Amino acid sequence: MGMLSNIFNKIFHRDAPAEAAPAAAAPAAEASAASPAAAPVAMQEVDVEALLNDKAQQHAEKLNWRSSIVDLLKLLELDSSLAARKELAQELHFSGDSNDSASMNIWLHKQVMNKLAANGGKVPAELKD
Repeated sequence: MGMLSNIFNKIFHRDAPAEAAPAAAAPAAEASAASPAAAPVAMQEVDVEALLNDKAQQHAEKLNWRSSIVDLLKLLELDSSLAARKELAQELHFSGDSNDSASMNIWLHKQVMNKLAANGGKVPAELKD
């Protein structure tokens, strides 16, 4: 499973096994099984900002998920290492220099927010392209 899928799972609560998922989630589970390379499909719109703000309030560390891909990944309890971010950049077809981590991180954050919005996430306009 790729980094983007891991992010989607955390946001859209799809990390439960298919057999434990509600009946309404079954078509999406079947669709992703039939096409594993396809991006995950959200079942309903998720207010990404509210969800992440709630997580941030409960987190011991103060994290700025709104502008930092590292903090976003930490908030979602995912690997935020440079290697993991380079993997995400490759998955999202980053064409810049992956050794310029500052530029890559800014690009990654925008791309993740755009992908969340495109797959059923309600994302504030200022966080997207």
